Amino acid sequence: MNPKISLVTLGVEDINESIRFYRDGLGFPMQEREDDSDVAFFELEGTWLSLYPREKLAEDATVPNDETGFSGVTLAHNVATKNAVESTLNEAEAAGGRIIKPAQDVFWGGYSGYFADPDGHLWEVAFPELTAE
Repeated sequence: MNPKISLVTLGVEDINESIRFYRDGLGFPMQEREDDSDVAFFELEGTWLSLYPREKLAEDATVPNDETGFSGVTLAHNVATKNAVESTLNEAEAAGGRIIKPAQDVFWGGYSGYFADPDGHLWEVAFPELTAE
């Protein structure tokens, strides 16, 4: 197997609200789609992000759609500076996201914070400060 992630699909409750968040709020470039389509694709650097109705995604994966809480998955967006962590979190909040963990120095030596999209998917925004030893 070639180790790479080609596509990340998020199960969402309201595709139009999620499109507004990712395309209009965060500026993710979205592939053209029919207005009545139940999927949206965003081309990112090195991978794709798709949005698909949560119940249909669960059905496709043959798992219950019981929303039992934290799924054990987070997405990450690395930035070049501590200030960029702050501004990215602010941008996500202005777009309708919710700050889960404000930006702060973290145990692994970097600086990061978390926001949740409208469906509660967690994104870490991180400046992975690397120091030479």
